[in-house]
Amino acid sequence: MHPGDILKASNGKTIEVNNTDAEGRLTLADALVFTEKLGVDAIVDLATLTGACIIALGDDIAGLWSTDETLANGLKKASEQAGEKLWQMPMEEKYFDGLKSQIADMKNTGPRAGGSITAALFLKQFVKETPWAHLDIAGPVWADKENGYNNAGATGFGVRTLVNWVLSHS
Repeated sequence: MHPGDILKASNGKTIEVNNTDAEGRLTLADALVFTEKLGVDAIVDLATLTGACIIALGDDIAGLWSTDETLANGLKKASEQAGEKLWQMPMEEKYFDGLKSQIADMKNTGPRAGGSITAALFLKQFVKETPWAHLDIAGPVWADKENGYNNAGATGFGVRTLVNWVLSHS
């Protein structure tokens, strides 16, 4: 993959690659399209998507974006029960302008300002109707020091929240 390449997602949308370090969201986009075709009741994705989310919320809080307030509220409640901190961020539609391309439907990254928001807006293009939430777990997914729960390394952030959320819907 090279800057300037045009990729076609599984839903037919074209993407101009302007940042080769943002390749994960390209795979996630197709995963969202595939998941929606399964006819699920809701989609929740977790990804270490942006460093911008770490700048906004630090190392201990994950960002939450959603197209559905009921889903967002259920995830926030589940995260509180789990002791995992989420903060709901805005889906500011006008920020999608930063993803516009002259040669494709969109670019794979937007401007530096609002980078975690434009990343969520990018992903939103791949879910049509299913209630969807995106958790950017870039900050809390790693612990570089002992924090009372785990030693340095992966924290498993989000697992307890998802378990609580699923159990509340069973």
